Order: sequence, then structure tokens, then C-alpha cells
Amino acid sequence: MVLVVVMGVSGSGKTTVGSRLAAKLGWKFYDADDYHSSENKKKMASGIPLNDEDRIPWLCTLHDILRREESSRQHAVLACSALKKMYRHILVSGVSAVENNQPERPGENVALKILFVHLDGPIELIAHRLEKRRGHFMPVELLKSQFDTLEPPKAPENFITVSLEKSLPEIVMEIEKAIFSG
Repeated sequence: MVLVVVMGVSGSGKTTVGSRLAAKLGWKFYDADDYHSSENKKKMASGIPLNDEDRIPWLCTLHDILRREESSRQHAVLACSALKKMYRHILVSGVSAVENNQPERPGENVALKILFVHLDGPIELIAHRLEKRRGHFMPVELLKSQFDTLEPPKAPENFITVSLEKSLPEIVMEIEKAIFSG
């Protein structure tokens, strides 16, 4: 059973890559944007970046979705910005990542094994993509704040970095190779 989170800044192609990968493999696909509260969407549409307080309940919901898929032995792909190490930790460990003062009960809150796929590319390329996108709540003006917030994954996190300068089929193939070779 495999859980994949396709991550990166807004406009990096998370939904396109994640949905294409899931369709090709016959896996379930979730877009984290569908789970933002209406308050979060309004805030972003107004050009106000989300803070940790805005994101934590949303990330805990996403963790719960991944946990449910893992419990039912389903492969799943989630498209989610997951910009900070702390956010990825919440996706892996849920609310226990936030409430460190809570004693863990045996058998509870076992960390999920997630492969994070970081879609990485130059800000100019991503800004160009965002400018062409219609009907999305994330304005191009917030892109710089996303790059400022981004903490690219590094060891010991379970991740691969894929260049956005490749074609969509090449990107999907590179992710598939990482899934099935690791």
C-alpha cells in the first residue's frame, strides 16, 4: 500500500501531476484544495497568505484521509502544497505532531509512510503557469510568499524532487520509477 503526496508551491502542477499519476496507476486521488475551509479560500482570494493556525486543522483533515486510505489498504495520491517540514510532519503523524505534550498510547498514531514528491522549478516558470490559470482562488501575487515559506524536503524525509522543466509524461514516469523501485 503506497501513499504519495505531490507537493510544491501553487502553480507547480500538483493537481495535474497527481491526478495523472493516480489515473495511470488506478489509485484514488485527492486534491488538498478541496478541503480548505471557506475562510481559508476567502483569505487567499483576498491576497492574504495563510498562517500555521489556518493550515493545521486542514492538514489534520488531510492526515485523517490518508490514514483512512492506509487502514483500508488503498493506494492514494494527494496533491498538497506541504510547504514546511512541520506541515509534512502533520501529514505523516496527524494531530500528535502538533500536540507533543500528549502521551502516545501504544498502537495509536503510528506514523504513515508517505512518499513526498517535490515538484521543483524556477519562480518565472511557475508564475507564467499561474497567470494562465483561471477560476482558482490563489492569486499570482501570493506566489512569492509561497516560495518564502517553502522548506524543500531533505533527509531523513522520504522524498524525491522532480524538475518541472520536464514534460508531464516524463514527470509521471519518474515518480512511478521511484514508487516501484523503492
